Amino acid sequence: MASEDSKLEYFQEINVQKPSDIIIEQIRKLIRTGVLKPGDRLPPERALMERFGVGRGYVREALKRLEFYGILKTEPKKGTVVASLGVRALEGLISNILRIDQKDLESLFETRAILEVQVARLAAHRATEKDITEIENLLEEFKSKVLAGNRALEEDHLFHLKIAEASKNSILSSLISLITPDIINMNRNVEEEEITSKQNTLREHEAVFLGIAEHDPEAAGAAMEQHMIMAYRRRFGK
Repeated sequence: MASEDSKLEYFQEINVQKPSDIIIEQIRKLIRTGVLKPGDRLPPERALMERFGVGRGYVREALKRLEFYGILKTEPKKGTVVASLGVRALEGLISNILRIDQKDLESLFETRAILEVQVARLAAHRATEKDITEIENLLEEFKSKVLAGNRALEEDHLFHLKIAEASKNSILSSLISLITPDIINMNRNVEEEEITSKQNTLREHEAVFLGIAEHDPEAAGAAMEQHMIMAYRRRFGK
């Protein structure tokens, strides 16, 4: 236990715009230099959070991404450990994750569109009454912010994340959860959209919700596809 905790000294406090990437980069360095080896257990989230000097959400995002790609894994009664792969393989995987994050926003939009249309169809099939109520509540939160003239980025993406959850497909839901933070971060750097544009987005959300609420997969999928096409055009002017 003492040897595991002693590894904390190698993690450095950070203060940057996107802490999760820096956390991933630090873990990559520790693997490359042999401080962290396959099978080693990472310190607890709270200890890492305090050491990095960032919120727990950033630590969880970094660990979740590393676990999703098989670099870390959670073992019962042991916690989060480095996967039992060779050092070169682990470092290569982390390089690929960071390269994915640096790809252009257009590629992320294209990937998101493929996933979103399918989860909308599945949600229309599988959403419970509780799911539908929660999606509707998030739609109302988005509407309230838009009509007040706010950007409502978080409300927009929470609406989509809840639809993904209602699809009852954990893999699709995880994939959307994985790329959503990057889309939010990239969109933060874009100039404010006109209120007319946000109101169009609101109408598109309402059409998607209606298809799901009526358990009509074709309508939900078509509405989501149209929403993705229009979002793409609004963002890239194509």
